[in-house]
Amino acid sequence: MPIRAVLFDKDGTLLDYHLTWGPINVAAAEIAAAGDRALADRLLIHGGMDRTSMITRPGSLLAAGSTMEIAAAWVAAGSPFSLEILASRLDALFTASATGSVPIGDLDTCFSALRTAGLTLGIASSDNEASIRRMLDHLGLTHHIAFVAGYDSGHGVKPGPGMALAFAAALSLQPSEIAVVGDNSHDIDMGRSAGAGLVIGVLSGTSDAAVLMPIADACLSDISELPTFLAPHIAA
Repeated sequence: MPIRAVLFDKDGTLLDYHLTWGPINVAAAEIAAAGDRALADRLLIHGGMDRTSMITRPGSLLAAGSTMEIAAAWVAAGSPFSLEILASRLDALFTASATGSVPIGDLDTCFSALRTAGLTLGIASSDNEASIRRMLDHLGLTHHIAFVAGYDSGHGVKPGPGMALAFAAALSLQPSEIAVVGDNSHDIDMGRSAGAGLVIGVLSGTSDAAVLMPIADACLSDISELPTFLAPHIAA
């Protein structure tokens, strides 16, 4: 079937992961550690981030996990807070920090080109839904996006198929009529398990070609290449 809609991951796909999330992850670990710098450093390492380089490891907890998954892992690793309190504090931080999002390239131009080609666009992220919507408002992109799903939107979490299936259902499309685009194996696995028509990796986030090429249908440098790539797959 031709592709009629595109579901994007957010961090590493639309936003520069390291510039956007490096400082946020440090702040999150410091919240979870209740001011204990040594514990904060251990939590960052446990999450897959190096405080010195500010780089997050591909496929790690911080690169792909939801707020609840991060909070649960950090509580198990020594955070003095309960799961519910820590998750609430992390979500508040993530939502407040959405105005510091650093986009990858000219998202408005890319989204405009895709919509002009007849595609409907959505976002599925392991972040909370409020953070996604605040980011879109901050960057002036809300009008481009017809569907938003976070880990707390009721469609399950990645790598499960729920968000992609909900996107297709919301548009009255078959899953084979959507393309899923992401920088992480969780994104690729979500699209594949949902039966997406195309599952596309981008090298702009935390994963490299060695991770994405064996599991994706295609691997692009970033989403600026997407309008040209999708052109042969779009319905006339």
